[in-house]
Amino acid sequence: MITFSQTTIKEIEEIRRKYPTSRAALLPALYVAQREFGWLSPEAYTAVSDLLGVPEAIARGVGTFYAMYRNKPLGRHVVQLCTNVSCMILGAERLVDFLKNKYGLEPGGTTADGRFSLVIMECIGACGTAPAMLVNDDFYENLTEKYIDEILEKYR
Repeated sequence: MITFSQTTIKEIEEIRRKYPTSRAALLPALYVAQREFGWLSPEAYTAVSDLLGVPEAIARGVGTFYAMYRNKPLGRHVVQLCTNVSCMILGAERLVDFLKNKYGLEPGGTTADGRFSLVIMECIGACGTAPAMLVNDDFYENLTEKYIDEILEKYR
C-alpha cells in the first residue's frame, strides 16, 4: 500500500475544494499523484479514489482514457513525439527511426539505461512548427535528427 506525502494530501484537498464535485477534481488529482509516484500504479488509483471519495473504477477509467497519464513505469525523461499529419509530412516517421537506431528507443519502450521512454502522440498542437515533441514538460519544435540529438544531450 502506498500513501501520499502530507504535502500531496493537502494539495489534492485544496484541488477538491475548487471543484463542485469530487469527480470533477479527478484530472488534476491524478496528475498530482503521477507527479509524486512517477506513474499511476493500481495503488495510486486506490489512494486517489480514497482521498476524493470516488469509486476506484471511475479514477482508473479517467486515468486510462487520457494520454497524459502514465500507467506503467517510464524512463527518467519521457519523450512525446507527435506523428500526426503535419508532423508526419514533415518527417516525424524519420525521427522515430532515428530514435530507434541511435538510442535503441522503440515507441512505447524505454532505453536499457532507463534514461528515456518514447510515447508516440497523436497531436500536441504544433502543426505550424512541425515536427514537434515534448521532453517531460519542455516543448520543442522544427525538429531534425541533429536538433533532437542536441536536445536529448541536455537530459542526463
